[in-house]
Amino acid sequence: MTDNVHLDSRRTVIRWGAVTAVGVVAGFAAVLLANARHYFTDDTESQYTALWVGLGKSLREGTFPLMVPEQWMAGNNTMDDAGLFNPPQLIVDLIAPSIDNVAAYATVVKLLFSIVAALGVYRICLVYGARPVWSAVAGVAFPLSGWFLFFDQASWMTALTGTAWLVHAWASAVRYTRGTGGPIPVFVFLYLTITTQYIFPAIEAILVLGAVAVGEWLYLRRWQPIARLVSVAACAGLAGLIAFLPSMLSADVTWRGAWDVINDPFLTVPWSESLNASLPSSLPAFPSWWGYVQPLPVTYIAWFLVPALAFVDWRRAAGAWRELMSVALFSLVMLMWAAGPGTIGPLRWPARVLPMLALGLLVLVCVLIGRFGTLRNVRGRSAAAAALIAVLWMRSASADPARWSWHLLSALGVAAVGAAVIRLARTRGAAPAAALTIIAMFPIAFLQVHAAQPTPMAWNLPAKRSDAQNAFPDFTGTTLQLGDRGLLQKPDKSVDGAYGSLVFGNYARAVELDYVNGYTPTGHFYFGDLLCMRWDGSVCADAYRRAFAPEPETGRTLVDLMNVDRVVLQRAMFPDVRDTAAPQGWTWVDYPGNDRYIWVLEREDGLTSSRNGRISAVDGVSATSLGESDTSSRVRVTSAGGGRVVFARLGWPGYRASLDGEPIPITTVARSFVAVDVPAGTDNAELVLTWRPPGWKIGIVSAAAGLAGLAALQWLWRRNRRSNRPAPAEGEADRPPIGVTA
Repeated sequence: MTDNVHLDSRRTVIRWGAVTAVGVVAGFAAVLLANARHYFTDDTESQYTALWVGLGKSLREGTFPLMVPEQWMAGNNTMDDAGLFNPPQLIVDLIAPSIDNVAAYATVVKLLFSIVAALGVYRICLVYGARPVWSAVAGVAFPLSGWFLFFDQASWMTALTGTAWLVHAWASAVRYTRGTGGPIPVFVFLYLTITTQYIFPAIEAILVLGAVAVGEWLYLRRWQPIARLVSVAACAGLAGLIAFLPSMLSADVTWRGAWDVINDPFLTVPWSESLNASLPSSLPAFPSWWGYVQPLPVTYIAWFLVPALAFVDWRRAAGAWRELMSVALFSLVMLMWAAGPGTIGPLRWPARVLPMLALGLLVLVCVLIGRFGTLRNVRGRSAAAAALIAVLWMRSASADPARWSWHLLSALGVAAVGAAVIRLARTRGAAPAAALTIIAMFPIAFLQVHAAQPTPMAWNLPAKRSDAQNAFPDFTGTTLQLGDRGLLQKPDKSVDGAYGSLVFGNYARAVELDYVNGYTPTGHFYFGDLLCMRWDGSVCADAYRRAFAPEPETGRTLVDLMNVDRVVLQRAMFPDVRDTAAPQGWTWVDYPGNDRYIWVLEREDGLTSSRNGRISAVDGVSATSLGESDTSSRVRVTSAGGGRVVFARLGWPGYRASLDGEPIPITTVARSFVAVDVPAGTDNAELVLTWRPPGWKIGIVSAAAGLAGLAALQWLWRRNRRSNRPAPAEGEADRPPIGVTA
């Protein structure tokens, strides 16, 4: 049971680890030459960077930003993507408010996490016995694989960070089962994976550990290492439970409350598309936002992946099937998941697991090449590789026949580079061949990104926050915007255009203004229905009528119940609204320089959001605010005959109320606004409304239990290491240590 990595010196392992990191930097440089904003697009520009700024400001002010009530659906930061319990993410948040160019900041942050991910892939290959040279090839190739490059790196930040920690958890899990590593690294990397608050890496971690458990049991033929792995994984799960409990216990009021399994073809990837994995020009065929043939090479993995199979000594490799079973099993599960079903409860869009398929196949192929690669019968193997490349071309041309000639040129390029790598391997050895394999990845990445311009994912939000703030009106108080991002035309998407007047996604946080609108992957179903508000803050054309219509139970309008100070209307959605009279209590206000895109309504009597705390309506009660925080309201109340106090707070689960220290029930108005019924005979009492994330006590207890379990596992591991050390030779125990006289 000898691992090939043991034959390599520590210096060699470190050297090729450094090559891996440098290769990621070079890959980023190639991509940025093709598109300087590649790593600042879609959700990164519309959600994450502004979220970092908002969270960082709160942290610097000494507030842990669990909840921001004025941001309504997007203000519950325990629901998704904020990473509130993830220390590296909190560091990213803390730095963000000091950086003006958020595009540059996002690129640097993603570079660092991509290096972490690449080194994790490098570690996985090493623990399965690959030589460092081919482990580095896998490490550099992974961040340049199709879906990871065009989605996880370019847009979905939590997918990138979750994967970066997950790959290290995989490597550490194998080391722990084989006795070469302890439980702490497994625990730490699993905890960091879970607390990104993105469900896909958490579920993928479970599947990775399941595959490792099965594979290592087959390999080691002992149950004790598997039991230890399961135990440390359970401890990490207990510690990270606090990150998902609030969203799990709030699911019933969100868009994602259903747990149905639906065979939806949207973003499901047929298995045959795996035959495109090594052709850089490949544009796969499956349903997505852009029709059937995709504009991005998202199923591409690495140019060498498929042709390299011809240079594996499969007879020798068959003897290692038990050792590599976990990698093969994980790859198979990911291949099946990518093909559907399209929705499994909160898990939708199976194409999201394509990076996991790329991970499994890269590790498998590079381990096979590193341990069982051969150049015997090179002509026959070269012919087999050429046949595989021909299959790649035929599959890609079938999916995208309009570009058959470009796919042919791409196939010839793969064949030419492959021939050069084989020649180097025969004449100069593995290291130069691996180096050329890596170097060839950079022009491919450049060409792929360049060919995808202009990227269909870009919002084109300003890269510098100062530019946006200088262009934007000074909207004090709380603002509600009624508009639709879909109405923006391409010339509008600049800070000199619509982005100097309108906010979509989390853009309001970037300009440091309080808007009801925000980016929310898991929005509040009932509030969203009231204003027909969507995930990006857009609304339907009926939203204006709804906002100013009396709510039946209270008789107050929605804007009154929200304590909104200002309503901004998109001119493209409401072109003639200024010709009508303003609603009662409101007035039209001109903002010269911004009236090209917006109409603005403001209250005639000034700001209402700062008058009486977050009290928005009372019935039969005298109520005076005594103090406010993001998670609590203190109110002095008096009611002879009983009544109700309504708060400008969204009715997320987790609210509690007490009257002079005694708990009283809460309710909601329109299933959206938190309300408290004050009993008759109440005289000058203190009403306290507080919010805590649902399940927070359970989360604290489970985290403590997880840490206690980890401490026990670490103690057992250290004790076993001491007991397994070889006994000293006869008489050696009586000798004094070197340098100490008897």
